[in-house]
Parts: sequence; C-alpha cells; structure tokens
Amino acid sequence: MVQAKLWAMTKHFDGFPKNSDFELKVEELPEPKDGEVLLEAEFLSVDPYMRPFSRFRMKEGDVMIGTQVAKVIQSKNPAFPVGSHVVSNSGWRTHTLSDGTGLIPVLSEWPKDVSLSLALGTIGMPGLTAVYGIEEVLGLQKGETLLVNAAAGAVGSVVGQIAKIKGCKVVGSAGSDAKVAYLKELGFDEAFNYKTVGSLEEALRKASPEGYDCFFENVGGSFSTAALEQMKNCGRIAVCGSISTYNDSEPQTGPYPYFTMIIKQLKMEGFMQSRWQHKHPETLKRLLAWVKEGKLQCREHVTKGFENMPAAFMGMLKGENTGKAVVAV
Repeated sequence: MVQAKLWAMTKHFDGFPKNSDFELKVEELPEPKDGEVLLEAEFLSVDPYMRPFSRFRMKEGDVMIGTQVAKVIQSKNPAFPVGSHVVSNSGWRTHTLSDGTGLIPVLSEWPKDVSLSLALGTIGMPGLTAVYGIEEVLGLQKGETLLVNAAAGAVGSVVGQIAKIKGCKVVGSAGSDAKVAYLKELGFDEAFNYKTVGSLEEALRKASPEGYDCFFENVGGSFSTAALEQMKNCGRIAVCGSISTYNDSEPQTGPYPYFTMIIKQLKMEGFMQSRWQHKHPETLKRLLAWVKEGKLQCREHVTKGFENMPAAFMGMLKGENTGKAVVAV
C-alpha cells in the first residue's frame, strides 16, 4: 500500500484564491491490477487556466486539476515500464493509480541534461499553445510585427522566441522591470512594463508606430481594448487567455470593440491547444529540437515541496513567476 498526498479544493474560489480554499489529504492506494500502473509525481504544473476551469470542471471537494510529470514505480501495463516517465492529468497528487488512459510518454529522445519539468512548459502544453497560436490561428509571416502580453510567462516567452525564429518583429509587455530585462535577453525587439508606463496607448504606439499585424492575447481587459486600437488593417488576434479577469467576483463589462473591429477588419479567434492534438507528437519534437539548438531559452520558477502547491498557484496568479511555474516534489 502506498500513501498518496493530495490537495482538494474545499470550496469554489470567490475572488482571489485563499489558503482556506485548499485542504491537504492522505489516502491509501492499493497494488496495481492487470493493466494498471502506479505513478509518483516528480514535477507538478500550476497554470492560469486552473482558476477559471475549476469553476466548471470541478465540484467542491475534488482534487485540484492539473498536469504532472510522473515516474512509473509499479507497472502491470507493458506500455509503461517501471522507471519510465509520463505526462499525466492526475491533478495535485503525489501518487496515482492509472489504467494508462491519457498517459503521454515523455519523448524517447529526451536528452539527459534537459530537466523533465520542461515537459510541463516549453516542451509541453504552453509550448504547444505558443506554436498553434502562431501558426494555426495567426498564420504569422516573416517580416510581420507581433504583440504579446504576459510576455514573460510560460506561454508568452515561447511565443516571442518562436516569432523571432520566424523572422518577425516582436513587442512584449510584462509586469516588472526584471521581466522586461528578461524579454530583452530573449531577443524581443521592444518590451515595456505595463504597470509603470504613463499611458498604455502611448507605450504601444512608441514600440511599433506602424501598428501590429498580429496580437497574441493572454491578458484581456483594458489591455485588449488599447491593443485593438493599435492593430493594422486586417490584423489578426489569437485569444489564448484573459488572466486579468480570472479572479473578478463580478464579470467585467465593456467597452465593446466591435466598431474598431469592423473599421479595421480585424480577425479575432479564441483557441486551446487541444484542437490540434493530432499534431502534438510532431510539434513536441520541433520544440525539443529548438531547445537543443539553443533557439528557445527556458526559464522556470520552481517551488520546492508538494505542501507548497497552493502557495505556488496563488503566486503564479499574482505574476510572481518569470517563465513556467512548476512545483518540484
């Protein structure tokens, strides 16, 4: 018998999450039956989507949703031998008994000197999101100008770097001077701290006086309103996130950008990476190749200790992380 620790959501979040919204529990897991494997988490992900998705994907008392990189420590399933690693949607738990459904083996060519935690970040869901937003939704072309907000986060930092690989001008917005400096290190052409600029509209105009062909939207709210005014005619917007609204107790209303969209003939499309799941294996190999070639830099904000999952989650929602936020068990 193995003791599994897990974090449950005791009640649905009202505004910003609180420590009292989480409870650490322990449960006994039986030995694996035929076809089953026992997983032990090594790295767990904390992501912005968990905040809004918890409202309609979870009931009070459920284990918090999320992905992890786990090691197979017992196996009665030949597809997942002992010692192999998988990405699993097991949620916030240290050990999981699985029948193998939904488990994704870590790429067989994964280099020994690359942390497996990147399978939750640049070579995982955030990296996939960046690729599909750029290629499938925006159709970004060489020589175009791209705007990305939350640019120092798990998705935004990869978006900017891939756009540079494709020969584009990239403008990024972030929430601290240290993050702006990081964007410059990554090769962003322009970057600014949206919290300290006198006028967001002026900052956007200064960074790209000619406007923006494409906008990779992670934030929503007032930033989106200002950015749409700076789009070129027939510009394209990929809506990936709306983190500025996730913790609102009352939904934000307006302003409504439809006249701007009509006059500028803008195309705006919301998306999730799961739409292109059939392309994941090939796309993950491309991302890994870019990392190995040094074309993609990866920064992580690592919190140690499973007991610190709620703190890591709330810190990520406050923007304390640069790059991907993960918890090392």
